[in-house]
Amino acid sequence: MTHHFFLLAGALLLDRVVGDPDWLWRRYPHPVVLFGKAISFADQKLNIETERFEQRRFKGVVAIALLVGLSLAVGWILHAAFRHFGLIGHLLEIVVVAVLLAQKSLAEHVLRVAIGLREGGIEGGRQAVSMIVGRDPKALDQSGICRGAIESLAENFSDGIVAPAFWYAVLGLPGIVAYKMINTADSMIGHKSPRHLAFGWGAARLDDLVNWPASRLSALFVSLGAGLRFGPAAIRRGLGGALRDAGMHRSPNAGWPEAALAWTLNVQIAGPRSYGGVVVAEPMINGAGRAALTAVDIEDAVSVFLLACSVLLAATVAAGVIFSLV
Repeated sequence: MTHHFFLLAGALLLDRVVGDPDWLWRRYPHPVVLFGKAISFADQKLNIETERFEQRRFKGVVAIALLVGLSLAVGWILHAAFRHFGLIGHLLEIVVVAVLLAQKSLAEHVLRVAIGLREGGIEGGRQAVSMIVGRDPKALDQSGICRGAIESLAENFSDGIVAPAFWYAVLGLPGIVAYKMINTADSMIGHKSPRHLAFGWGAARLDDLVNWPASRLSALFVSLGAGLRFGPAAIRRGLGGALRDAGMHRSPNAGWPEAALAWTLNVQIAGPRSYGGVVVAEPMINGAGRAALTAVDIEDAVSVFLLACSVLLAATVAAGVIFSLV
């Protein structure tokens, strides 16, 4: 297990510097694209809309179990193959893990919203934020655009970086590959649409389970990152805000990093939003915070995010050293 931490540290550094090179994924399919094809195949073959709700839910559980089993096998085969190549194998494993992380790409996507607001005004911000959130961009004012970008940054820090890193540290390549399959399945079939309410039930519940540890760790890392940016008081605000407001979120996990980031920045996030013309009423996280947000708040959020990623890296190295000594 010890070497997992040092390989993970190398992957975090590589992803932070290189990210997802567009030239590579224009030539070859990203692993998540392959996961998506496997999930779509299962959805098409097993999710029969004329069957009863219970049948479709059972088939959905079977489907996610098979998909997770397949991904565990793929991860184990890759790890077993890399073991035969010594140092080269370790480097290859670092590359694979880095591909399944998203530090640099997430920061870039969120910063594009701030750039869009500065250069294109409300319409520029709406266009940029529509690439990272599912809510109706035309219904968003400047503050709504900023809230959407900050919420997306916080949630994706947990399920795009901390969670895959956590499962790699615990189970190695099988763990991170299986996690990415579960998370992709949740995003594709884990929602409450008429087609997927039953079939995607298993994927959604499993995603909630595997993201439970990382969401709490993410709130800690965000608070520590904010402490580096704004001073020690920000750590108390972030942790206290997460404990106070995390349960207000519709998700059992996303509220933790979102509340921590909202309280460290002293801004309101969440609240009512529109999806497909339907307004969803949700409570405001950190309701006492600033309601008027600007591009500066997005930039501050990204700076806290990058520092939180640095805290994650430091914790990974420290864990590797500790495990090597015991």
